[in-house]
Order: sequence, then structure tokens, then C-alpha cells
Amino acid sequence: MTDLISLPTVQPDEAPLGDVAPTPARGATWRRFARNRLAVVGLVIIAILVLAAIFAPLITSYSYSATGPDRRFGPSRDHWFGTDRLGRDMFTRVVYGARVSLKIGFLATLMSMVIGVLLGSTAGYFGGVIDNLLMRLTDVFLAIPYIVLAISVAVVFGRSENSLILVIGLTGWLAVARVVRSSYISLKNQEFVEAARALGLGRTRIMYRHILPNAIQPIIVYGTLAIGGAILTEAALSFLGAGVQSPTPAWGLMVAEGKGNLANEPHLLFFPGGAIALTVLAFLFVGDGLRDALDPRLKQ
Repeated sequence: MTDLISLPTVQPDEAPLGDVAPTPARGATWRRFARNRLAVVGLVIIAILVLAAIFAPLITSYSYSATGPDRRFGPSRDHWFGTDRLGRDMFTRVVYGARVSLKIGFLATLMSMVIGVLLGSTAGYFGGVIDNLLMRLTDVFLAIPYIVLAISVAVVFGRSENSLILVIGLTGWLAVARVVRSSYISLKNQEFVEAARALGLGRTRIMYRHILPNAIQPIIVYGTLAIGGAILTEAALSFLGAGVQSPTPAWGLMVAEGKGNLANEPHLLFFPGGAIALTVLAFLFVGDGLRDALDPRLKQ
């Protein structure tokens, strides 16, 4: 009778190493991000703002454009943030203003990122005359004061939310293009790109199916920071009178309307100004956390 080969017994707490699944890269990235407390706080603030913008009609019972008899009243039980000179509830206007700022911030950043990625990848991959032409065009736009350029475009397209999205999107791609270009220059001669060329793949597929995923980390970080910058630019343009028109509840416009009587009515400037500062800081914190979490030097 053939002897049976006895196999070693594996104890429940002594599982073989082969049974241990490798930790996903996304899980490690999230853990590094979660260790940054300011980044987590920023993410929570952004989530609260997004929810407030979506469910604004459920949060407040007032209309952001409805006037009332209580004019220029400070914060009270009925009006948490007080009222303005027309009797409009400031809390309602700040909550609805989150819709305007987040919409402009996200869509304008998306537009600028698309333009910047297309031009930066083209310049970095092809190089030569194309690179020089696109970078000199970028230098020309960078030499023009940003606010002056944005106001000029705003005057042409008019004063509305869609106009602000076009203004910020068409003037915010400059830094994105430079970031993408530098990434493509460092990646286009790597071995995986040479292998793709050897297989006969087209340039467009190599640029956006092979190189872009490897250059996406700085783009994600810069895009997060750019959302806060777009919100700040919208507030600045509205403050200067080149943004949206009343009664649209834009935070920058509310700051401009409240700056005239700061000594007697500080709430008209404090609450919308605080909303701008808090939102921009939240995106800066998240962008800083993403930069640390996605840094390849921290993956060891």
C-alpha cells in the first residue's frame, strides 16, 4: 500500500504569504491622504458645500431674490446672517451663492484643464517648432495682467455665469499647459513609449492612452488647486463689477455691495467673504493632501 505524503498543517493564524493579497495602490494613496488632517477637513468642507448647493431649497425657506420689510438687520433668530439693504436674507443668498461659485469653479477649471492638456501635450510630445510656437503664445498671455485680460474678455462676452465660465476657462489654461508639457517631455522617451512606437501605434493613442495616464498625478493636483483659484477669480471679477449681475447671489457681488458701510453692517461683508475664504482654503488643503498622497517618493 502506497504511503500517503503528509502535508504540513497550516494554523489559522499562520496563513501562507501567497494567500495575502497585495494592498491596492488606491488604498495606500487614500491612507496617505487620510493622514493629512487638514486635507480631510478640507474634503469635509467641500462635501458640505456641495450638499448645501444641491439641497439649498430644503435648507432655507426664503428666496434669494425676495425682498422684505426687515432691511439691514443684523443676525437674528429669523435671519441667521442678517438681511441686506433690500431686506433679502443673507443666509439664503450665501447658501445659493455656493451654487454659483461651485458651478463656475468646476466648469471653468474643466475647460481650462482640457485646453491646457491638449496644448501642453502637443507641445511636449512633438517639440521643435510646434513647441516653440505654443510656448511663445503662452508667454504672450502670461505677460498680460490676468485681471485685465479677464475683464476684457468679460466685457466682450457680457456679465453672466456662463460668461464667467468662458472668461476663467479661456484664461486659466496657461499654467496647466506648462505643467503638462514638462511631464510629456520627461515621459516621451521612456521605454514604454518606445515600445508603443515599435508596435506601430498612432501618435494620438500614444499621447493620450499611454503617456497621459502616467502624467495624470500633477494634473489632478493642479486641477484641485485651480478650482479654488477659479472661485477666487469669480469673486474678484464680481467685486470689480465684471461678474454676474444682481440679484444673482454671487459671493463677490455680495462683498462689493457690503463694503460701503462696513462699520455699521459688518455682516454684509463678513459672511460672504468668510464663505469665499473657507471654500478656497478647503480646496487648497485638499490639493496639498493630494500632492503628498500622490508623490511617488512617498510610496516606498
